[in-house]
Amino acid sequence: MNDTTATTNITTNRRPVNKTEAEWRSELTPEQYRVLRQAGTERPFTGEYWNHKEDGSYTCAACGAVLFGSDTKFDSHCGWPSFFEAFAPDTVELKSDQSHGMTRVEALCRNCGSHLGHLFDDAPQTPTGQRYCINSASLNFQKNDPT
Repeated sequence: MNDTTATTNITTNRRPVNKTEAEWRSELTPEQYRVLRQAGTERPFTGEYWNHKEDGSYTCAACGAVLFGSDTKFDSHCGWPSFFEAFAPDTVELKSDQSHGMTRVEALCRNCGSHLGHLFDDAPQTPTGQRYCINSASLNFQKNDPT
C-alpha cells in the first residue's frame, strides 16, 4: 500500500505527549499554536526553514521528536520545507484530510499529534517520489555535532 493512502486513528490521549490546549497555548508562540494545534498553514517563502541548508535534524516544535533529517530535505520550489522521507517510519502519522474542498494527506507528529503539513506524490525527482510539505512553524532544527 502506498504511504499516502494509509490512515491511522490514534486518539490524542494515547500519545506519548498529551497536553491540554491551555498548556499548548502557553508553551507555543501564537503562530506555532495556529499551525501545530489548529492545522494552520504559514505563507510560502516566509518560514525560517524553507531555504535552510545546514546538516542536522528537524524536530517537532511542540514536543521535540525528531521528524526529518537534512539528508532528505530538497528544494521543491513550493516555499515550504520539503522532505522526501520521514526520519523513521513511525515518526510521522498520516491522516486523510478533506478540508478546503480537496483530498490530501495530512502529516502529524505521531508523538504529540501536532499538525506538520501534508504529504504529496508529486516529487519524481526524489527516491520516494513523495514530498512532505512542512510548515517551518512546526519545526525546530538541531545542527549535527561536528565531532
